[in-house]
Amino acid sequence: MGSSELGWKVETPQRLSTAAKLLSAGTEVYHRDRADEFSQSESCAPLVEEAERPLKSWAETGDTKASFLLGQLYYEEGRYTEARTMFDGIKDEESQALYQLAVMYYDGLGTTADPSKAVDYMRRVAERDAGTLRYTALYNLGRAYLEGYGVQASSAEAERYWLMAADDGNPYASVEAQCSLGMFYSSPETQDLKKAFFWHSQACGNGSLESQGALGVMYLYGYGVSKDLQAALYCLKEAAERGNVYAQGHLAAYYYHLKLYTKAAVLAKRICQCEDISAISKCTGCFPEYINKGITIALFYYARCLQLGRGVPQNREKAQHYYTKAALMNPKVCKGLQMDIIYGRI
Repeated sequence: MGSSELGWKVETPQRLSTAAKLLSAGTEVYHRDRADEFSQSESCAPLVEEAERPLKSWAETGDTKASFLLGQLYYEEGRYTEARTMFDGIKDEESQALYQLAVMYYDGLGTTADPSKAVDYMRRVAERDAGTLRYTALYNLGRAYLEGYGVQASSAEAERYWLMAADDGNPYASVEAQCSLGMFYSSPETQDLKKAFFWHSQACGNGSLESQGALGVMYLYGYGVSKDLQAALYCLKEAAERGNVYAQGHLAAYYYHLKLYTKAAVLAKRICQCEDISAISKCTGCFPEYINKGITIALFYYARCLQLGRGVPQNREKAQHYYTKAALMNPKVCKGLQMDIIYGRI
């Protein structure tokens, strides 16, 4: 699984203080209005060349930070073979270069995918780096153990690495690890809802959109905390407004149960239009699995509104269409909602 989905996080390199002048001199022009001027089919080669020249010159003098920035420029341009060559030459001096190599071996960018080497390099980063990069490396190692990619799958090892990466809720540690621990302790196999609530609270306080939505659901149903509808509504609304689709789905369901059928139908219909889960995940930082669940909930509740004519004109044919889409998107979630209908909970 690639880093762009549920795999490793790709770390955007920090501006190293000793390389600040290199970065501004060598790449400022590259980033200047690049998105506006070259958003379509026009070539950005002149800007790349203008940024590349000074970085190459400094790299040739043995400046490892210039070499890293040059490698990163190649990486961003999709010139992975050149990027790998630059990173490989300085991996013993620059932890960020070693990190990027790990990601490239993990995803097979500019080289044949080699999960074992990727994990080895990531482990070396975690052991060698003393800054924020260490936390990100530890988080990625946790993901590798959870998925069994490059190592023997182990929930216990995933938990151990994530606990180190989360660092007791340190805001400068890995917020992704804090959120992942919240999800980990919510899973049936490793369930401890009080721990889940604790870690989602830590992650939410440190800016996690995913955890804010999860907290809303926990307050709504009293999972790991006393039920608090006011807190639930606050979290769900805030997360929904920030783009959390899982929170949006639960908010639509909440409106339905309050018999605010028009609000429920309008929100659910809007969520039903979400299709590119990968793009939403990249934009919001939310897990694809939970985006999928949010859309499924919306599909089901919109179908229910159409079936009964609640908040929208009754249309049983369209209702069946949306029920079918919900079942195809996530059979497990859909089955649970069908049972709610059978037992009169919807």
